[in-house]
Amino acid sequence: MRQPLPSLSEAKALARAWRKERAQAGEIRSHSAALEHVAQQLGFRDWNACVATLAQSEARSYATGDHVSGHYLSQPFTARILRAIPAEGRPGWVQLELELDHPVDVVTSERFSNLRRRIRAVVGPEGYSREKTSDGVPHLVLGVYGGHTQA
Repeated sequence: MRQPLPSLSEAKALARAWRKERAQAGEIRSHSAALEHVAQQLGFRDWNACVATLAQSEARSYATGDHVSGHYLSQPFTARILRAIPAEGRPGWVQLELELDHPVDVVTSERFSNLRRRIRAVVGPEGYSREKTSDGVPHLVLGVYGGHTQA
């Protein structure tokens, strides 16, 4: 039976421990050599492949039907996930379609409104979109309730 993979922080700790062990044996190894050694011990071709896999396994998971809460264009919301599929070529990123429990007004003007009932966005492992407003805040920031994760 195969052992479960360590977390990314555990893998880094293994590299530090191996490097220290080698130093005590009189062998000086670089930090990058220690990371590569750990990656190969875990069955990866190199550290980059190891990090990509470990980061993806630590990423938040979203499933159809989960309820999420968060902020969209700085407006608080709660919603149900209608669709959650992995984003192509972006490990740990997920394409989401959300149906809001209550519409969110995405316009800051007092003269008119633009209510959103659905949101489509791509979020990363930390639960927020890459796209940002002019003041640097991500368009979509998620936390989950009644599902897998609570932020």
